[in-house]
Amino acid sequence: MTTSNPIAATAVPGVPTAQYNHSIGYLRAFIVILVVAHHSALAYHQFAPPPSASLVAQPRWWEAFPVVDAQRWSGFSLIVGFNDIFFMSLMFFLSGLFVWHGLQKKGSTKFLRDRLLRLGIPFIVATAVLAPLAYYPAYLQTAGHAGIAGFWRQWLSLGQWPAGPAWFVWVLLVFDCIAALSFALAPRWGETLGRITSGAYRRPAAFFALLAAISAIAYIPMALRFTAVDWVSFGPFTFQASRILHYLAYFLIAVGVGAWGVNRGLLAPDGKLARRWPLWATAALVLFGLASAVFVVAVTSHAQSQGWAIARDAGFVLSCAASSFAFLALFIRFASSRSLLFGSLSANSYGIYLFHYAFVSWLQYALLPASFPAVAKFAVVFLGALALSWSTTAAIRRIPSVARVV
Repeated sequence: MTTSNPIAATAVPGVPTAQYNHSIGYLRAFIVILVVAHHSALAYHQFAPPPSASLVAQPRWWEAFPVVDAQRWSGFSLIVGFNDIFFMSLMFFLSGLFVWHGLQKKGSTKFLRDRLLRLGIPFIVATAVLAPLAYYPAYLQTAGHAGIAGFWRQWLSLGQWPAGPAWFVWVLLVFDCIAALSFALAPRWGETLGRITSGAYRRPAAFFALLAAISAIAYIPMALRFTAVDWVSFGPFTFQASRILHYLAYFLIAVGVGAWGVNRGLLAPDGKLARRWPLWATAALVLFGLASAVFVVAVTSHAQSQGWAIARDAGFVLSCAASSFAFLALFIRFASSRSLLFGSLSANSYGIYLFHYAFVSWLQYALLPASFPAVAKFAVVFLGALALSWSTTAAIRRIPSVARVV
């Protein structure tokens, strides 16, 4: 595996940098697999809404559920719910781990220039081409659809330009800009943050408490103000209002962890986090169960209670941190050696993230007439989308100019 891919520094996983950590690289690749599985399951989710009458009709659930199938399985509610609590937060955390190394090596200007190239260009392509392609099946499920011309008339009248999963890419670019500006103004801020929190690195429970406390401060007030379905949109730029500061907290904390060192302290292969992986795996399951129970009670029996709303949001914070720690512990403990399969997946996972949504929605649409169960349809969509996006990425990365970006 090569060590020259600059995507690994701050984006969805690519090939290693000088400080490459196999465990972290493979975990980032695994999270991308979870993203593909998550989107593959949404068409068969127990509570998936019916197809929209048109793309412009409100509410526009099709942005989250491009294709909705009559076949459902209640188990997908747990799978989707578990993923939704932690996987994007962990993605931002993993993306922040190598930022400080990139800033020290390149300086703010070159770092931002590289980020604009490797995040900005893919975002433009994903937004302009891949997102409309992914959402066209949603239009085909509307009543009275009138081909590509009808799709474009409705698409251009939306008042925004849905970008699909590419929202992560532009938000990450903004976070990188914040880190670079902070580096220009205070060149030692990452190291200072790393030193301040270094005492907690050797005690995972203390770091868990620190992460949960900071994310609670960032998340709970926003969650009380905005609901989980409140997304801010301007043109192709969208973000989930309640979680944006929570994601920023995970990202910036990870910058401090990376400044301290990705192979020591919290992330050390022989550290307490890795050795106590059964404890963190158990904690993740228990806290997810508790968070789910509190959520159900809060939204059904106590919908007007602010106390229950705070308990619901605190459950999210604790479950998110526990699941993040569990996957960090598992991969640090068991995925520290080279693997040809995960090496290829890691090298191509940025492209998989960008391409998979279109493959998912078209495969879901193609399977609508089929009568076999939801679980079987999910398996076909998930494996098919993963294979197609993986092979597509591997093929286009043979073009040198593309390989420098993806």
